[in-house]
Amino acid sequence: MAIQFDASKQLFHLQTNKTSYAFELVEGRYPSHVYWGRRIRGNQLHTLVERQERASFSPNPVPGRNEISFDTMPHEYPSYGSSDFRTPAFEAQYANGTTVSDLRYESHEIVQGKPALPGLPATYTESDDEAVTLLVKLRDSLTGLVVTLSYSVYEALDAITRSVSFSNESEETVQLRRALSMSVDFQHDRYDMLQLSGSWSRERDVFRRPLRPGMQSIESRRGSSSHMQNPFVALLEHGATEDHGDVYGVSFVYSGNFLAGVEVDQFRTARLFMGINPFDFGWRLEAGETFQTPEVVLAYSPEGLGGMSSIYHELYRTRLCRGNYRDEVRPVLVNNWEGTYFNFNADKLEAIAKVGSELGMELFVLDDGWFGKRDSDNSSLGDWFVDKRKLPGGLEDIAERINKLGMQFGLWFEPEMISPDSDLYRAHPDWCLHMPGRHRTTGRTQLILDMSRPDVQQYLIDTISGVLSSAPIEYVKWDMNRNMSEIGSALLPAERQRETAHRYMLGLYNVLEQITSKFPHVLFESCSGGGGRFDPGMLYYMPQTWTSDNTDAISRLRIQYGTSIVYPISAMGAHISEVPNHQVGRITSLETRGNVAMSGNFGYELDLTKFTEEEKTVVTDQIAVYKELRSLVQQGDFHRLLSPFEGNVTSWMFVSKDKREVMAVYVQVLNEPHPPLGRFKLRGLDPALNYRLLGTDRVYGGDELMYAGLAAPRFHHDFGSALLRFVAE
Repeated sequence: MAIQFDASKQLFHLQTNKTSYAFELVEGRYPSHVYWGRRIRGNQLHTLVERQERASFSPNPVPGRNEISFDTMPHEYPSYGSSDFRTPAFEAQYANGTTVSDLRYESHEIVQGKPALPGLPATYTESDDEAVTLLVKLRDSLTGLVVTLSYSVYEALDAITRSVSFSNESEETVQLRRALSMSVDFQHDRYDMLQLSGSWSRERDVFRRPLRPGMQSIESRRGSSSHMQNPFVALLEHGATEDHGDVYGVSFVYSGNFLAGVEVDQFRTARLFMGINPFDFGWRLEAGETFQTPEVVLAYSPEGLGGMSSIYHELYRTRLCRGNYRDEVRPVLVNNWEGTYFNFNADKLEAIAKVGSELGMELFVLDDGWFGKRDSDNSSLGDWFVDKRKLPGGLEDIAERINKLGMQFGLWFEPEMISPDSDLYRAHPDWCLHMPGRHRTTGRTQLILDMSRPDVQQYLIDTISGVLSSAPIEYVKWDMNRNMSEIGSALLPAERQRETAHRYMLGLYNVLEQITSKFPHVLFESCSGGGGRFDPGMLYYMPQTWTSDNTDAISRLRIQYGTSIVYPISAMGAHISEVPNHQVGRITSLETRGNVAMSGNFGYELDLTKFTEEEKTVVTDQIAVYKELRSLVQQGDFHRLLSPFEGNVTSWMFVSKDKREVMAVYVQVLNEPHPPLGRFKLRGLDPALNYRLLGTDRVYGGDELMYAGLAAPRFHHDFGSALLRFVAE
């Protein structure tokens, strides 16, 4: 049984194949964390936490038991106000204005399977035997607030999920001021904290630093998970590497404002927490109402950062992503954006697609500029009708032309936005996020639709459904190109205005659920100026995300490497674009651009009609190779070999599930004279198998490739790369 309760010891023990997670009920009332780490039998789990009087400034809630203090006890879900002075997981304000809660254990239930979270994305099961769920009910008897802690255990996938629901079982209103999804207290602080941070076009850089006394945290207050911070943190034991050492990851299945961090207290214990950002958040719970927090996915591995990543990759690829394309290979596409921007007509699009078809591409994507009067980014968002000046035959005509070339047709939208210069805004100026009497700040000359409103949600569902039904559209790129300001809703009363940002997310999720369910044949890709909303919440509805607007191959080394810490390769869109690159001006070879982009969902974003015959030959070969490799890339096991954050070279590899097919990529950024002769080692192979390096007569043992390694490729220029393929004999 993956979840056990020992009544005599008042101990809950959750187990995956390789992991144990345990907490106990102190005095039969207070859930107290005991252990999270390698799987153990747990004969003496109840003795792991030492209880002794620590300091006179740590109060004692149980009379006569000075060894028990909320200020020193490792909690499972700490509350505010009753002598735990560390960061609380939640805070509620009651009808009398007080904010002190006293949650005590009331009951628990163990159920087979994993219940869905109403209105929220979450990992799922395909049969009840894939997971077991523990529901622990806690009650504040004075106020009637009931808090239910939910733990779901994926035994085979080595993951545990946590979420919390708040129910008001009183006759008076309760105001939630803070509602995190999880908190874990570690017995020491000898960890490094790893985060993924950056900016637009420089997303998910890897930062690692030792824990220090006090607070260290990341957050978003931008209305989306953001380019700046990703909703993920990990704690690594000092010295942990890619393949060695304890690593604890927490990843938030949510796309809006979040908070994640660690507080180190006076006794050098560490509290790890994650959830909806309390900043400018509030939720009014009337009598009988319930509030559900989003899910956090916990992944522990003793096999370093790579071991933790593999847990997230498998779980998110197979039990978070959904739909027809979850297990299908993704098409090779060409997107016209950097090739034409807003300046195109039907003939130009058809000309690009014709070359793409000849080269072996399978999908043509029409990006921004096809609707309203959209000749730049200063108008028409919300007016989702075809611009007949550019496309006189409409979407049906251009889709038919593309289909006749043997290619699928796809389309770009930015549905959550509204331009002040649009028919929609002129008809419904109150449909955007705004505050009465306040200036409406624009970004990229646009405002944001108030997705908390049911009428706005229905408008988008009807309008987008109409467009997708008007032509054979088989791919949608769903963009979102600004963050929230003046966060208020014309439909919400004053006392609920701080609910707007979360209600926006619930409204967005409702729209996505209905549209993706109605059009299951469409491959949806999310985007927010590239990677500004690359999070597990969006992956639940759309199985891939445009990784970054920065398509430079060398920049992508860091971006794709950092993204792979949490997200499967099948989630990453990666394209070849023009040189000099439009974002950084760098010139790299078509070969290197291809080797980097082929380690994702592969495509092109340029004007194919400008290719030389030599370039067409290279691209034809690239596409042919990728079609042979894409099952391996999108569904195989991924391993990071050399980090772009640590040196001049980067390397990664893919191994098929049966360990018989291998692809490795090696990239050197700058050339240097007479460099040391280097070697690099592969991972994840079968040491007993022999592997032939394709294109040569060389055969290596799997043990040789992993333990002795390969001679590093040599280049006589900057930005050199090599793609190596091995097949087991």
